[in-house]
Amino acid sequence: MPAAIWALAIAAFGIGTTEFVIAGLLPSVAAEFGITISAAGYMATSYALGVFVGAPLLIILGARLPQKVMLISLMGFFVVGNLITALAPSFAWALAGRVVTSLTHGAFIGIGSVLAADLVAPNRRTSAIAFMFTGMTAANLLGVPAGTWLGQAVTWRATFLAITIIGVGTTVALAILLPKSRQHDVPNMRYEFAAFLDVQVLIAMGITVLGPAAFFTSITYIAPMMTELAGYSEHGVTGILFLFGLGLVVGNILGGKLADRALMPLLYTSLAAQAIVLFAFFFVVESRAASAVCVLLMAGFGFATVSPIQRLVMDKARSAGAPNLAASVNIGLFNLGNAIGAWLGGWVIAHGFGYASPNWAGGLLSTAALALALASGWLTNSRLQKHRRSIGCSTS
Repeated sequence: MPAAIWALAIAAFGIGTTEFVIAGLLPSVAAEFGITISAAGYMATSYALGVFVGAPLLIILGARLPQKVMLISLMGFFVVGNLITALAPSFAWALAGRVVTSLTHGAFIGIGSVLAADLVAPNRRTSAIAFMFTGMTAANLLGVPAGTWLGQAVTWRATFLAITIIGVGTTVALAILLPKSRQHDVPNMRYEFAAFLDVQVLIAMGITVLGPAAFFTSITYIAPMMTELAGYSEHGVTGILFLFGLGLVVGNILGGKLADRALMPLLYTSLAAQAIVLFAFFFVVESRAASAVCVLLMAGFGFATVSPIQRLVMDKARSAGAPNLAASVNIGLFNLGNAIGAWLGGWVIAHGFGYASPNWAGGLLSTAALALALASGWLTNSRLQKHRRSIGCSTS
């Protein structure tokens, strides 16, 4: 992969780490500011909301900036936001820092994925996107545990200072390695908004919400599921989470490579397999070994869909001449899917269906995502056949 895509992947690593590491630091944050754990949790909630709102907002405000300038500016937000969090004199300042940082997330990953795809040959575009997304999966596998350890060993502020340093280094690397922006890199906002009127773009975004939401429905409640039903200890849950992170990495890499050969068949297969694994997980949850295998496969098939879905949205939006806003909003929708999955899992548990119920609820979401993927494929084939018929009529 070109060196510029390595820089994008490292940036994604920093972004993924700063998003998820807060889960392991909440007790320390709560203790320092004298607040409850639930109140400290607003540092996670504010970030998620900032991603959802910030992606389209910053794309619109930075509409006249070339892609390279926009990405470097977004990393500036990332550095400033993490620095504010690390030096926050009060909890309100810490929240403000999280919001500033979150503004980077959706727009950077969205524009970065468009640029990564443009830096390679057409038959390697999904692999390039997946390579960039490897930074996000590596954040869960390595960055979050390392950041949590640093926060516990030193202070939670040290974690955000370390992430700030990653941000500074990445900003310099992007300035050096990204190719000079071309004039056509400046997006036309009229076309960008028009892309959201395309039914194919909307269907692809629906897959973004429902597909990843499926495995978040289950993984959000994996700790009580494993300790109460599978018989794991609290320390054993750490191993289960490691398997989940490993599945994310492997699924992301394989999904990107296979989707370059056959995008829609990969989506059909991975979404169907994810649904089957989740439904099976509901029935075998009391088995330690079977639960571990299900978590690994759930993560693998679940994240195998992420870069292909992003590529699908970009392709559909690109045909309308507007990939930037759609790609960035799609990242926000991924976070919306996370929130919907977590809510649905909590809802079925709260209504007495048991700790295993998020698995079948997630299976239903994955089945719905599969239905949308099939609809997208059918529409594409219908348009292609209509186009061929029109060419045949014109030549006859």
